[in-house]
Order: sequence, then structure tokens, then C-alpha cells
Amino acid sequence: QVQLVESGGGLVQPGGSLRLSCAASGFTFSTYQMRWYRQAPGKERELVAVISSIGASTIYADSVKGRFSISRDNAKNTVYLQMSTLKPEDTAVYYCNARRGENEYWGQGTQVTVSS
Repeated sequence: QVQLVESGGGLVQPGGSLRLSCAASGFTFSTYQMRWYRQAPGKERELVAVISSIGASTIYADSVKGRFSISRDNAKNTVYLQMSTLKPEDTAVYYCNARRGENEYWGQGTQVTVSS
């Protein structure tokens, strides 16, 4: 069955870094666009970053440009989100998303908390 399993979340101080991973299985990963979303308490889910199926193009939300970097390893069926210079407002549950046409899959999310 399809699985997207996020990992790498945790508690980090402001200014720190984290790398999230999302391991995919059950579908042809290399043909899917991959996305990271996040949802803070009391807020709507927000698109953070997008990477094309072969990794040739990326898109970022204005709020994370220059601080976050999305990448993928199609040989490992894994997408990453490198987060640097973290701010308290980056605190949220981060979700991995796979999309191709009408097909869409979600992970269960990983909590990122930025606090001193």
C-alpha cells in the first residue's frame, strides 16, 4: 500500500536547523511531484515547498525562501526538507505530499517546534 513516512522533526532553538525526510513506498516515486506542507495550531495548512518529479525545479513559499531547501533522491524514494535559520513561527506539523494528476497521497506529519 502507499506510504509516506516523515521523520526528523523535533525541538530546536531559534536560529537552528533541522532536516526532515519523507520515505515513500507503494507508488512510482520518481513520477510524482513532491511537496511539503505545514500546519500551525489554529491555522490553515500552508504549502511550504515543491519539487518536480526529477528534481529539476523547485518552488518555495515567500516565508521560507532562502532558509529552506527541498531536494529528493529518487534512488532512495525519499524527499527532504532542509530547514535553516529556524524561527518560532516555523513551529508546525510538517506534512509530506505526493501528487500526480488526480492521484495524491499524504504522510502522517512530523512536529517541528522552534523555541528557546
